[in-house]
Amino acid sequence: MSREEDTPIGRLLSRLDLDGRDRDLFMGTPGRGRGRLFGGFVAAQATLAAGRTVEESVLHSLHAYFLRPGAHDKPIRYLVDRIRDGRTYTTRRVVAHQGGEAILNLAASFTRPEEGITHQDPMPDVPPPEELPDWDDLREERTGVRGEIQPLELRACEPEEEFRPGRPRPALRRVWMRPRGEMPDDPMVHAVMFVYASDRILLSTAGLPHGLVGGQMVGASLDHAVHLHRPEPFADWILYEAESPAAHAARGLTRGAMYSRTGVRIASVTQEGLVRTPRSPR
Repeated sequence: MSREEDTPIGRLLSRLDLDGRDRDLFMGTPGRGRGRLFGGFVAAQATLAAGRTVEESVLHSLHAYFLRPGAHDKPIRYLVDRIRDGRTYTTRRVVAHQGGEAILNLAASFTRPEEGITHQDPMPDVPPPEELPDWDDLREERTGVRGEIQPLELRACEPEEEFRPGRPRPALRRVWMRPRGEMPDDPMVHAVMFVYASDRILLSTAGLPHGLVGGQMVGASLDHAVHLHRPEPFADWILYEAESPAAHAARGLTRGAMYSRTGVRIASVTQEGLVRTPRSPR
């Protein structure tokens, strides 16, 4: 992986990189931080571990179950099971362990590209990213504190004032995102970054019909599926649209779609997450 650590995306790629300990065993270091480790980070590292055992094929789908929250400052052990090596499709299973406990179970499928049918829904009509404010700038205006610059630059298509606590609104969010810095040429790194980015905005979208914003909800990803339709680079603005068609028993279902700036649908995402309102102290 490229280690241009002078950029936010370069620092993230350096953290995502793995140390190969054996043919199918890899170690990852999440780095310092507070609270739970971002689920998309663990899924991205597990995807990279699977990809390190595959040759001449590209990632086209994965399904992950988040078993326990990950923590910072503890190494993560990724064990890859080579389920099948086929002529067209290759399947891997990855279990991530931290502190002696399994925290993620991921199945990934890789394929050799071939000719076939092609269609897609049109890209939503939204304002271009140049007309929208940076989320980091909005956060600084709201809190008066300039936090750490994130590796992905995000710009929301809906005005921030629409997302007020206690104000129900449709379960729909659309956000532009792009890496803050140059990406390397490795197609596997780009696929891993799509997996990392796919875990953004989903849980919050499921809380919107109930007026749950920010600290009003307790959420955690339970299972997460990504389908990469085209091996596109993640180097420019990507539109991520998320909608939540159903929720019940403290579980919210969210579907996502990623489009290139030219309107090409790159990926589809499905996630079920835990969405709870904070319990009152006894």
